[in-house]
Amino acid sequence: MTIQFQPPSLEASPALVLNADFRPLSYFPLSLWSWQDAVKAVFLERVNIVSEYEREINSPSFSMRLPSVVSLKEYIKPADKPAFTRFNVFLRDGFACQYCGSPDDLTFDHLIPRSKGGLTTWENVTTACSPCNLRKSDKLAEDIGMLPRHRPAAPSVFHLQKMGRRFPPNHLHESWLDYLYWDAELEA
Repeated sequence: MTIQFQPPSLEASPALVLNADFRPLSYFPLSLWSWQDAVKAVFLERVNIVSEYEREINSPSFSMRLPSVVSLKEYIKPADKPAFTRFNVFLRDGFACQYCGSPDDLTFDHLIPRSKGGLTTWENVTTACSPCNLRKSDKLAEDIGMLPRHRPAAPSVFHLQKMGRRFPPNHLHESWLDYLYWDAELEA
């Protein structure tokens, strides 16, 4: 994957938001604020400016360079357990169908179908493409030989952050790179 650096326009000048320990609040989605939210946080004295864009904003009474990286003044303790969301299920499973590996037309599938009493939990839901989900229908995975590649389990926050680093955004400003840690194959 090639990462391209682009000169930021005002509308495309988000600020990377770091916790007080200088780690991103999240990798996927990457913790970004709009330039307006970043400037507002600066004026409310909630953040420190770590790095700036070359781009300036001006008013009759002041001028400032747009923040490209900000750090929170107060540490926010990360969640102990990730929220169960469709997005987090897809992230846990690497955005790939757990039956055939396809990254297209993803849904989620209940290993024990809801019609058979299956619950919507980390341990019973897996990522499936629409064709595999339709083929499995309301049958038990074991009964029709459609076992998922990985047995679903509740991920840790660390696991989701690690998975998120496998999917860097298309736009990364060079001032962010000292604070982001992507997989080694992306750095080559």
